Amino acid sequence: MRELVFALDYEPGCNRVADALAEHPNVRVRSLSLHATADRLWRVDHATGTPEALDAIEDAFLTSDYYADCLATEDCGATQTTRVLDRADDTLVLYSDWERTPACASVPHIARDHLGEGVLFETRHEGHHYTWRLIHSGEGDVAAFFDDLAAAVGESAQMEILRTADTTASMRESDGTQGALSPEQEAALRAAVEHGYYESPREVDVGELAEHLDVPRSTLTYRLRRAEEQLAKQYVAGRRVGEESSVSR
Repeated sequence: MRELVFALDYEPGCNRVADALAEHPNVRVRSLSLHATADRLWRVDHATGTPEALDAIEDAFLTSDYYADCLATEDCGATQTTRVLDRADDTLVLYSDWERTPACASVPHIARDHLGEGVLFETRHEGHHYTWRLIHSGEGDVAAFFDDLAAAVGESAQMEILRTADTTASMRESDGTQGALSPEQEAALRAAVEHGYYESPREVDVGELAEHLDVPRSTLTYRLRRAEEQLAKQYVAGRRVGEESSVSR
């Protein structure tokens, strides 16, 4: 099994949901479930934020001219339905059903074309930044997938590949038995330390740090989270080994 992680950084005016999220930077949207067949897509998304911000996000999902995951830049004739499954002051859960047309393109459908059926999808959306994590069999054509994705995205978004790896390597990293930071993660962590991101109080926030590094906020957030996760797991694994060694003496 293989893991692909990449981010789309939408230009303003190219995706109404992304624009609404950019206007309300406290909102985060993550997928709870996402399934695609050759001509349909179903997904459930979980959004958190202030009541006013969630009102704007709900409106963007319900009244967009075309489905948020469609990469077309104008109405492609697709039939889509979005409805609210749950709503609280700080939480919004949305269900979407999308029936595509030949003019439609989306990440899941391009993935099916090049990576085969059975691809698992996880998404996180904040501001104009849309991060995708895909798990697939490893038998498809990853290069062709990214080529077709870049062509479909066009000038509406910038694409950055954040990670491509064997999932067994990811599992070893989670166990703490392997997992050196990638050069990008190390650079992000080093910059965060040097600019006071980990000071209390913080001397710089993640948005300012992202501007300094000239990377999208979501990209920097992902790199820092991955680096922090690996370091924390390695620390705990090291302590566990040390404790077991002490007991065995």
